Amino acid sequence: MRKLKLNELNRMDEAEFKTSHKAPIKLILDNIRSGHNVGSAFRTADAFRLDEVLLCGITPTPPHREILKTALGAVESMAWRTGDAIEFIEEFKQAGYKIYAVEQTDSSIALQKYQYESVEKIVLIFGNEVKGVDSKLLPYVDGCLEIPQYGTKHSFNVSVSMGIVLWELCRNRLY
Repeated sequence: MRKLKLNELNRMDEAEFKTSHKAPIKLILDNIRSGHNVGSAFRTADAFRLDEVLLCGITPTPPHREILKTALGAVESMAWRTGDAIEFIEEFKQAGYKIYAVEQTDSSIALQKYQYESVEKIVLIFGNEVKGVDSKLLPYVDGCLEIPQYGTKHSFNVSVSMGIVLWELCRNRLY
């Protein structure tokens, strides 16, 4: 067994990525404090070939030093824009997207029980590292997805949550 070299990974270049078919998934990052978490979101969105990253509230934006350090160039490949979370939600609802907050609520759907169809257009909202998804957004969503946890802690780092949720949604996707 040997590790593959970068030139053996057969990755597409940035130009190919920009014109490639994307998963119909958008991320809304609302009031994320850490540039490192935002950079990780860009990198994860690129890895799963998502449609777009939307930065809202106090979420830092490129070319923030911490974002660029963690994203490793994904801010160049990924489509992204800034704006108001509620305005984005309303825009995407009109375009036929289902909107899901990744949050623990009294009516959350356990992630493994959510049946995602790879053609379904969805928006995933990830909130602040301490306070989670802002409660004012919850009346606008179609539901909440929750990652089951079995230890003594009741949360994951937001960038870890993104990786877990996106892996579960995209693992059976044929690109």
